[in-house]
Amino acid sequence: MARANRRLSAATRYGKYDGGPDPLAAPVDVSEALAAIGDDVMAGSSPERALREFLRRGGSQTGLDDLARQVAERRRELTQKHNLDGTLQEIRELLEKAVKAERAQLARDVEMDEGDRMLAEMQLENLPPSPAAAVSELNGYNWQSAEARADFEKIKDLLGREMLDQRFAGMKNALENATDEDRAEINEMLRDLNALLEAHQRGEDTPEQFDEFMKKHGESFPDNPKNVEELLDSLAERAAAAQRMRNSMTPEQRNELDALAQQAFGSPELMQSLAQLDGALQSLRPGEDWSGGESMNGGEGLGLGDGTGVFQDIAELDALAEQLAQSSGDSRIDDLDLDTLAKQLGDAAAVDARTLQQLEKALRETGTMKRDSDGRLKLTPKAMRQLGKALLKDVANRMSGRQGNRDLRRAGAAGERSGATREWSFGDTEPWDVTRTVTNAITRTAGQGGITRAGTVGVGESGSAGSSAGGSGAGAGGGSRVGVRIEIGDVEVQETEGRTQACVALLVDTSFSMAMDGRWVPMKRTALALHTLIKSRFRGDELQLIAFGRHAEVMDIDRLTGLDAKYDKGTNLHHALLLANRHFRKHPNAQPVLLIVTDGEPTSHLEASGEVFFDYPPHPATIAFAVRELDNSARLGAQTTFFRLGDDPGLARFVDSMAKRVDGSVVAPELDDLGVAVVGSYLGSRQGGAGGAGKYGNAGGPGGYGAGGPGDFFSRS
Repeated sequence: MARANRRLSAATRYGKYDGGPDPLAAPVDVSEALAAIGDDVMAGSSPERALREFLRRGGSQTGLDDLARQVAERRRELTQKHNLDGTLQEIRELLEKAVKAERAQLARDVEMDEGDRMLAEMQLENLPPSPAAAVSELNGYNWQSAEARADFEKIKDLLGREMLDQRFAGMKNALENATDEDRAEINEMLRDLNALLEAHQRGEDTPEQFDEFMKKHGESFPDNPKNVEELLDSLAERAAAAQRMRNSMTPEQRNELDALAQQAFGSPELMQSLAQLDGALQSLRPGEDWSGGESMNGGEGLGLGDGTGVFQDIAELDALAEQLAQSSGDSRIDDLDLDTLAKQLGDAAAVDARTLQQLEKALRETGTMKRDSDGRLKLTPKAMRQLGKALLKDVANRMSGRQGNRDLRRAGAAGERSGATREWSFGDTEPWDVTRTVTNAITRTAGQGGITRAGTVGVGESGSAGSSAGGSGAGAGGGSRVGVRIEIGDVEVQETEGRTQACVALLVDTSFSMAMDGRWVPMKRTALALHTLIKSRFRGDELQLIAFGRHAEVMDIDRLTGLDAKYDKGTNLHHALLLANRHFRKHPNAQPVLLIVTDGEPTSHLEASGEVFFDYPPHPATIAFAVRELDNSARLGAQTTFFRLGDDPGLARFVDSMAKRVDGSVVAPELDDLGVAVVGSYLGSRQGGAGGAGKYGNAGGPGGYGAGGPGDFFSRS
């Protein structure tokens, strides 16, 4: 029993979760991304570019640019910390140690022939400064000190292990204190490997040959390749890094190592096998970087094996930098190598990158962004609705805060209840009369003689309505329950007193100064917020968006939010008012509401010929045309509000006089409050007052939206 418990304990031991994304991680914030992307799109970016920019900047999470900065810092650390003299320095130290021990032994050995002693001391004294030349000269030296002989043999052993470590990571440590038998096995492995690659080059290798090779020498390949191609990829990647390291050395360093390499393991056979291997790898994997190099001038010396590993790290960091840059047209954030990112920068960086991948995936899969028939990324209507709701929520929060934190989220009737009911018809938003609706369903079903338990509303033996589906019914029966089904014809709604329909024209200035002075995006955000409010809460109202620059044009919300700024002289208020009045005339039974957002006086108008006339300063005729058309708006009963942006005195005089002429209103909001001002003015006009923004001369101050207030923002919608 105890043994079983121990087995159970071992079987349920906890470890690091590696089954995919962290199941406890917070969900990605699509709304934050959509808001940022929407702002960029409204500022003139394409949705594709806006998405890329958001992923680069990041929001509450780390972005690609910050990850790229971490990659660059890691690369700089590697190149500035190390130098490539590590193996040569280690050989110098072993050589000095051996010579020092030998000199000490010569001094102590009193039985040695004096002539032999002097000859030995002279040879040690006159060793060449080059480590390779010194090692070559000492090859035939008759060592008197056993310690010195051992240190000298370590040089040959070190060279062999370093040469192998360059091609097979971990060999330097694995072959420490290796025996002659171990070295023979390595030479055999290299011969078999070269034979396998030669057969592969000829196209004559077989899976069985590879399997036999791995069965015999698999312990030398801890990454456990599954076939020859995987084996080649692994070997070529490291061999190319070794070649880049060699390219980065000074000519003196290369010459020294080439000369010393012949002493590796005391036999030239190793170098011959490695040279054959390098040639095969370069032939089979020419796409690897065999010619690159890197300047390294740090204080920490690298051995050949460790240096090759560093050059592999640098190559991986360069690949990560390219992935993070997303510079090519077909780059995808899904292409990020998260395993390599975790290896080079740590798990936190991989988590950040995975979050960005999930965010992009969520934007695409939730229907927020999709590609059109031309392959271009677009914001979907769903995305525009989400943006509008977010903007409207922001406006509502601002308005609520200024009016004593009233709750603006209540959904209410379209007007005051009259006490009467009527049959529901398509488009009605009034609340149901539940009692009449249930009664109608019971009466109809009883008349048909078909009361069953299949419905959603039940009736007891006493005749009062109850619930047969577990929900709340209109009443409670005292006995058993039987069901009836509510049909559309049963539904009655509570009638409300008539509410005036509004016909709204929002005129937005799209002259170049709006973009130049940073008013472009606030203008679009305002239009989108008002559009969302009317389409979601005041569906009976008719909204028309009119953009006016050199000429005016009616635009739908998608086109206006995606409109690019362009340098085009002219502010044609006259043409915009013509279009607004045409809109008002199409809805004679609705209350006209005219909202004008501008940062400049009118400088162009429409001639009778249809041509645009432009002049600056404003021509008297241009002013006259605008005034005449505004008078027409007043005659149609329009409630007019000007939203003046900027501090231009000429504009202030113009809008003040125009508003006074038609008993309208003027608001001079800050840019952040433009949406609040426009929505507040509209809501004020919906409540029966002309002063949603305050009458002329009582504009409620800069940024205010006047006396109308937002108290019934949704409660009377």
